[in-house]
Amino acid sequence: MTVGVALDASDADNQVDATVRLAREAAAAGLRSAWFGQTFGADSPQLAAIVGREVPGLQVGTSAIPVFGRHPLLVSSQAQTAQAATHGRYHLGLALGTKLLTETGFGLPFERPITRLREFLTVLRQLTETGTADFHGELLTAATPLPARVPGAGNGLPVLVAAMGPQALRVSGELADGILPYLAGPRALAEHIVPALTAAAEAAGRPAPRIVALVPGVVTDDVDAVRATAGENLAFYEQIPSYARVIELSGGRRAADVAVIGDEKAVEAEVRRYRDAGATEVVFSNTGIAGEADRRRTWALLGELAG
Repeated sequence: MTVGVALDASDADNQVDATVRLAREAAAAGLRSAWFGQTFGADSPQLAAIVGREVPGLQVGTSAIPVFGRHPLLVSSQAQTAQAATHGRYHLGLALGTKLLTETGFGLPFERPITRLREFLTVLRQLTETGTADFHGELLTAATPLPARVPGAGNGLPVLVAAMGPQALRVSGELADGILPYLAGPRALAEHIVPALTAAAEAAGRPAPRIVALVPGVVTDDVDAVRATAGENLAFYEQIPSYARVIELSGGRRAADVAVIGDEKAVEAEVRRYRDAGATEVVFSNTGIAGEADRRRTWALLGELAG
């Protein structure tokens, strides 16, 4: 199983420089992949491309770009450029986003997200596989009077979706290479997410999908205090219906209930539970909430598990 880490240096004096330093440390610890979130700050495909050039051998990915407020022609250009820059080590993650951020940030109505996702993925497949597009859908139009291929990007850019609900899983199984579930514990993966995704992929004649489970987690001895901090940091997600649902399906009431927090033995056991539930890759996030010493301790364990 591939084990990676989500990197966030948004509080540094220079986010790009700090991210590269963290990525080098992650690779030295034995971690296999580094992932970058996308909000309204740093452009995650650019960040991934820079890290991929600076840290050879490290897989890099975006988790995840919302499909609202973007056009697949532009996202394809970004992703193919990152893929060429990293010589095939870039993984594009997409997301539906949230009603709050979509409507507040972009001034767009958060309507028909599943239809938008389906059309976005359909166009993206055309662009990354053929370098052209000719699509006229209900919500999106994409045509290429000029070539849209980036030399060096090759074919078959890995496309993953932060999907957890039944409809999003169905579309992702049909059109994507896998998913990036967040705050979905082993129970939710094994009983709800993996079976639905696998069935959709099989029905579409696609290969077995990747399940890249993003997990907030820290190796620490101060479990209660760190879980309390995690509760504060993750409370935002409890307001979003899709996350609230998957937390409940995981057996939790609050987001912090699905965070993996404990000593090395406890955290290793949880990582193996994710593997047994169907995760093909595990990516830890929020590893810095307990300070630098526990972050390094966490990365050291994850590097051992990745090896």
